[in-house]
This record gives sequence, structure tokens and C-alpha cells, in this order.
Amino acid sequence: MSDISETIAEAVENAEGAKGVSLNSVIALLVALIATFMALCNIKDGNIVQTMSQQQAKAVDSWAYYQSKSMKQNLAESMLDQLTLQKESAGAGISPVAAALLDKKIETYSGKAKKYEKEKDDIKKEAEGAQAEYDRLGVHDDQFDISEAALSIAIALLGVSALTQKKWLVIVAVVFAVFGVALGLAGFLGWTFHPDAIAKVLT
Repeated sequence: MSDISETIAEAVENAEGAKGVSLNSVIALLVALIATFMALCNIKDGNIVQTMSQQQAKAVDSWAYYQSKSMKQNLAESMLDQLTLQKESAGAGISPVAAALLDKKIETYSGKAKKYEKEKDDIKKEAEGAQAEYDRLGVHDDQFDISEAALSIAIALLGVSALTQKKWLVIVAVVFAVFGVALGLAGFLGWTFHPDAIAKVLT
């Protein structure tokens, strides 16, 4: 962005002697405003990207923890099945002490299986919440990226306008600038407006 701004400044300076000095003043003002807005968007987008990284890491960790709980639940259920089968196989010939011991173990592993199931549900909600937040932030990240692209094009067109003194180029630049500002504001205000076609091209 600094290179573009320097190019614009040089273009405006070189065109100072031209008859379109008032046009150059407008161009200089537009460049200053666009560059300021781009700087603010870059700061906000940087913060969003950091938060997205945190949410992605949180989702990955949560799903790994979910898998760990699933393995523990499977082991508990496997032990529960074995103990239940052992008790059924023993039938009436099992001693009261052994039967009580088996019942206690069955109860323990049954409790563990239910505990892991509940913990898995909580972890799943947390992982899905982190993923949903990542996706929500991704929309705003795209908005800022497309905004920056549109504003960069606007600045480039304004540079050409300063050299050629073509007013229609300024108008085209303003169209790009308005589009870029609209997307930047959408990112700041949390609007869900998302130009999918442009986002697919840029990703």
C-alpha cells in the first residue's frame, strides 16, 4: 500500500503544472481518505485473523479431546460387555461374593460409560461452537480482504487519473472505492454481506 501511495504522490506532484490542478486536489484527498480507511481495515482484519487462529486451534484440540473420550468410552463399554457376559456365563453357580463383586464392577463401568458420553456431548458442543465462530469470522476476513483489493484498485486508478487528467477514471476509481468501503464497513459492523463469487476467485 505504501508503494501505491508513493506512486500517487509522485503523480500528483508531476501534474501540478497541468491545468487540472483542482482534479489533482480531489485525487489527493481521495487517496488520503482511502489509505486511512485501508489502514483501519488492516488493523481490524489482523485482529480477526488472530482470533480465527485461536478458534481453529480450539476446535482442533476439542475434537482431539473428543476422540480421546470416545476411546475411553469404548473401552468402558467393552469391559461392561465382558463383565455382563461373565456374570451370565457363571449363572446360578457363582458365589454371592463373586456376584456382588461383578455387580460392583458392572456398575462402575456403566457409570464410566455414561460419564464419558456426557463429557463427549459437552466437548462436541464446544468444538462445534469454536468451528461456528471460525466460520463467522471467516466471512468478515473475506470482507476485509476484498475491501482491500477494491481500495487498492481505486488508488491505482486515481494514480493514472492524476497523470492523464481523465475525470472518467476518477469516477471508476470512486466506484471501486465505494464498493471497498461498503465491504469494510460490513466487516466492522458485523454484517453478513458476502460476495461469494469474488471470494471464491480470491481464495
